[in-house]
Amino acid sequence: MTAPASGDSIRRRLLIWLLAALVSLGVVALFDTWREAVATANTVSDRVLAGSALAIAERVVVSENGTLEVDIPYVALEMLTSAAQDRVFYRVDGPQGTFVTGYETLPTIANHPGEGSAFADAEFRGEKIRLAALGRSASTGISSVPFVVTVAETTIARGQLSETILLRSALRLAILIAVAAAVVWFAVAASLSPLARLGAAIARRSPSDLHPIDEAVPAEVRGLVDTVNSFMARLGTALAGLRHFTGNASHQLRTPLAIMRTQFALSARADTLAAAREAARTGDAAVAHAERVLAQLLLLAKIEETATERAMQRVELAALARAATAERIPEARAAGIDLGFEGHEPVTIRAEPLLVGELIGNLIGNALAYAGRGAEVTVRVAIRSGRAVLEVEDNGPGIPPERLDTARRRFWRGPDPQRPGAGLGLPIVEEIATLFNGALALAPGSRGGLSATVTLPVAATPEPATAA
Repeated sequence: MTAPASGDSIRRRLLIWLLAALVSLGVVALFDTWREAVATANTVSDRVLAGSALAIAERVVVSENGTLEVDIPYVALEMLTSAAQDRVFYRVDGPQGTFVTGYETLPTIANHPGEGSAFADAEFRGEKIRLAALGRSASTGISSVPFVVTVAETTIARGQLSETILLRSALRLAILIAVAAAVVWFAVAASLSPLARLGAAIARRSPSDLHPIDEAVPAEVRGLVDTVNSFMARLGTALAGLRHFTGNASHQLRTPLAIMRTQFALSARADTLAAAREAARTGDAAVAHAERVLAQLLLLAKIEETATERAMQRVELAALARAATAERIPEARAAGIDLGFEGHEPVTIRAEPLLVGELIGNLIGNALAYAGRGAEVTVRVAIRSGRAVLEVEDNGPGIPPERLDTARRRFWRGPDPQRPGAGLGLPIVEEIATLFNGALALAPGSRGGLSATVTLPVAATPEPATAA
């Protein structure tokens, strides 16, 4: 199926379809009307022919010598000639087809049943004619003599009657088609006026106005409006994410960039190699910090993008958390932290594996960054109350209870500004959890410190495949 050409008119297309349908039906109707008109003309004229044949048959008598005599009542023939240029012919035949009177060369109806009437079409003197034959018997008092009266007329009047009926039907049909086309033309224009109002309302909007369209439209167009509103909502989310990303990047990268420029300037003016190296080291740390901030901002952008696509699959949470914990053990040892994992039963959720990996990595990284040397960090995975639970608990200094809600905000880095990080770890965890219908809870740990718990819906167990 090909797409409609640009600039194609719905009104024109509807009109073409309507006219095509009406003309097709009109042709069929006219053909049927022609057949009915011919049948009607034949019925009416055949009755007159039969009446003329009967009038002649009633004037047939048997003479004294036993032959048939006919006194033709010309009034019977005159009633056939009342229509235009038609001509009338007749003949009377006696027993065994013996000719009695009339036009001897006039065709007869073969295999006439004897008594009764019969009709047929034929040609006479190069013209089409209609025949009516009536069989009767004339009585002699002792016996009866059979005879057949044949009356014929040309078909000019019949054709004219059929044509008149057909032309009048065609005229009425043409008027009907014209009126229907006019009605459709104006009705479609009136029906499409809500679309014109909708287009004008959208045209009046500013490019930044992505509020839902609230125009009265027909039910057939409501689906289109809902689709456009849904698209504008997604576009608004994407633009908001872009503005958010741009604002955050501008805010968070400005300080590292300023530090880098300052340290590079100091290294250029340093009097000793040690001072130049220290300036370079500080600049490199600022670059690393900027890199971490940018990576986490890009991760936030990916979360917002995935929120519109929802490309989820079955993920084994316990296995993923166990692997992430094993990967961070060298880092934990270097920081003097005892990192362990608890959880033996499989726990399956529906999510995007890369984002779940980032969620787990951010929770573990946050604990390693703030727990402090000599602390213990435990990663647990279990099923509680029908939901999957991922918990990362440490016995470090923790967060004061009045600051637990503040810790969820972006770029909050706690009371120690010397700690590494960009203040995006927990906000990223919460956004990923929310994306997959989960939740993040922060609470003091059982041995002090902090317990960060993410609960997620457990994936439904797939039904076993049945044998065909």
